[in-house]
Amino acid sequence: MRIIAGKYRGRNLKSPPSMQVRPTSDRLRETLFNVIALRLEGTRFLDLCAGSGAVGIEALSRGAAHVTFVDRSRKMCGLVESNLDLVRVPEDETEVVQSEAKEFLRKSLARRGRAGPPPHVEPWDLVYFDPPYATDYLGVLKLFGEQRESLLDEAGLLVVEHHHKKDLPEQVGNISRRRVLKQSDSVLSFYEVVTVIVRI
Repeated sequence: MRIIAGKYRGRNLKSPPSMQVRPTSDRLRETLFNVIALRLEGTRFLDLCAGSGAVGIEALSRGAAHVTFVDRSRKMCGLVESNLDLVRVPEDETEVVQSEAKEFLRKSLARRGRAGPPPHVEPWDLVYFDPPYATDYLGVLKLFGEQRESLLDEAGLLVVEHHHKKDLPEQVGNISRRRVLKQSDSVLSFYEVVTVIVRI
């Protein structure tokens, strides 16, 4: 795996040692960043189920201000740290958290609005969710779309990678799927916050 573009372009990253971990391919990653490139500068990015961290590191390379990497596996979190060291990303631009995705999001919701929150508590501008294909996608989508305190910025974007045979809902609460891109067996679903117009 390698960084495709930006200030870390061409740097090689370590791959997950286990075949049970399915990293996002370079080609699919390139497709993703072709779509979100203009949104990246200065953003807060969440790489949820980060694996090797390749997506989040690509985001940093292309201008994201801060990336939070979340993975349930201690080994994968160690791999993310190793790749960040390889690329020499400044420590204040990243956070690596070992946690299940839903547990991390629930804790983040519980801490929203408290004084002096750390970076991962405020709403994210961009979220990339790439879990194992057998994951409960809907449970995570509900945490983004059906909560009073939003985890996604009003102008934010949630991108979900899933198998082409896995159907995801068009809308969950206040997030709506605006775009779908298919590449081989993988699909990227792009969700945005729905703007509600109140008529007086």
